[in-house]
Amino acid sequence: MLKVENLCKTFSGFKLDNVSFEIPAGAIVGFIGQNGAGKTTTLKCIMGSVLPDSGKITVMGREIAENETECKKLISFSSGTFEYYRNKKLTDIIAVYKTFFDEWSNEDFARYLKEFNLDVNKRVKELSAGMKVKFALSLAMSHNAKLFIFDEPTSGLDPIARDELLDVFRDIVQQGDKSILFSTHITNDLEKCADYVLFIKNGKILLEEGKDELLESHCLIKGEELTDELKSRVIAFKEHAFGYTALIKRDKIQSSDKFLTEKPTIDDIMIYYNKEVNAKC
Repeated sequence: MLKVENLCKTFSGFKLDNVSFEIPAGAIVGFIGQNGAGKTTTLKCIMGSVLPDSGKITVMGREIAENETECKKLISFSSGTFEYYRNKKLTDIIAVYKTFFDEWSNEDFARYLKEFNLDVNKRVKELSAGMKVKFALSLAMSHNAKLFIFDEPTSGLDPIARDELLDVFRDIVQQGDKSILFSTHITNDLEKCADYVLFIKNGKILLEEGKDELLESHCLIKGEELTDELKSRVIAFKEHAFGYTALIKRDKIQSSDKFLTEKPTIDDIMIYYNKEVNAKC
């Protein structure tokens, strides 16, 4: 569906460094990393709002640089909340917006309006933060795109609204011909719906793995004494007054180890991979 190869972009103090990954058809891919890691820059390069220094981006076998108009018809992008035309009614915005898309679906849009309980007679300035997000996503999901790219789509939504949106995401990819790439800081959402996790750190892709495989291949460990030998095997650790906690690959655990183990969350994995080994707190 989407293939990114050796994507590079240099700013003052930051470099997107040979970023490469693939998004298969019918998949939901969560894009994670701390603020400033390069998530939004990567998404903007894909969409063309930031021009990369080098690299290749292909959508359904078509290189964007050579087929920009055709490729962008296949992509739907939303950067979260809708903050434009604050004094306009939603119905007026919709009338103009849908003229840009050959395959706009009034039926799909009406379904999202009902599902998200949106009143098209309201003005943008009258919407709550959560309703603005829902409106932006309703627009993005109503013109028969094949690849959906969302930057922080669940930001500003309450837990119930987030859960409803994740159900919509699952419905979108159910037939296997559409895919979703979305960045988020709410990693609990990934555990509910993502098929794959893409983790970027300091402008480089650190992990690209199936979500279930990622969680199964790592282990959170806890104990009282952290030896130098164990330090050499863990990804990172925290020491405290009562001992330590650490993240380790399961294949690095030995039968003689004496520590407690538990399954990590995606939050745990992101936090420990962002740490330097020998970090203390």
